[in-house]
Amino acid sequence: MKKRLAVCFAAVAMFVGGAVVAQQAPSRTFTGEIMDSNCAKAGHHNMGVTAKECTLACVKGGAKFVLYNPSTKAIYQLDDQSKPEAFAGDKVKVTGTYDRATKTIHVKDIAAAS
Repeated sequence: MKKRLAVCFAAVAMFVGGAVVAQQAPSRTFTGEIMDSNCAKAGHHNMGVTAKECTLACVKGGAKFVLYNPSTKAIYQLDDQSKPEAFAGDKVKVTGTYDRATKTIHVKDIAAAS
């Protein structure tokens, strides 16, 4: 019985320890452009309007704000959909933790890229 109880405690400790480590993932900085999910898939904005106008119109139509890195063609989902609005169509630096499984950045901060 003692052996079974010790194994159970060890398993619980490993599970809880793993969950704490996962929650403390280090923040990283990602660079790119705040775009809408539709145009990011195409790799460009619609012609005839500014990048900001296009992004805001597409988001109003149901798309989501994403971070698009044109050099790597990577599209990152953003868990916060309110902070990116001020940077629609702009080059930015997004600081946050990255969830590889969902390709989502858990946004802590967004700043204009220099």
